Amino acid sequence: MELTKENIQNLRQDYRAAQLSENDVESNPILQFKKWFADAINAQMYEPNVMTLATADSDGKPSARIVLLKDFDENGFVFYTNYESKKGQDLIENPQAALVFFWAELERQVRIEGLVTKVDAQTSSDYFHSRPIGSQIGAMASPQSSIISDRFLLEEKVKELTAEYANKEIPRPLHWGGYLIEPTFIEFWQGRSSRLHDRIVYDLVDGSWIINRLAP
Repeated sequence: MELTKENIQNLRQDYRAAQLSENDVESNPILQFKKWFADAINAQMYEPNVMTLATADSDGKPSARIVLLKDFDENGFVFYTNYESKKGQDLIENPQAALVFFWAELERQVRIEGLVTKVDAQTSSDYFHSRPIGSQIGAMASPQSSIISDRFLLEEKVKELTAEYANKEIPRPLHWGGYLIEPTFIEFWQGRSSRLHDRIVYDLVDGSWIINRLAP
């Protein structure tokens, strides 16, 4: 297809897979997320735990990137990263974040907003040591978000660390670990025909979840 303004404007899909009613959702958004996440896994989607993480610095300048959900429960949603990265710096300055899941095959989206804290050190270490050895070495070797002169230096660092920790447990770097996003707002979006999508939102008010429908 030729790449023209008109062709780009005409890229669209009419969503008809399902519908979502406030009368059918769970009273707790975590339980509702669990149902939808299970649906995404059962649909054999490619990396259903992929999510966009949006942060902002102290000046309100936003930044977004893809990360992986690694755990969730009644407390919130967990991902792991380098604390010294751009997202880590943003979260020091402004400990709030937003997540977005988009499961295209199911015509569904989930938006989550909340406050962010670090998970405890033991939880971070347990997860770190559950990762493949190459990923553990990579976390040690990469000064994430820092400028490097070329890839060769990174690859040499990996070789050095691989030799150093051959047949030994790799210690979790203190600058690497998990974050917990404690939700205060969750939206479940189900695509519908003619862009009249279903949007069911949960707002945390005085410790209780309030459910409403939003116009698409």
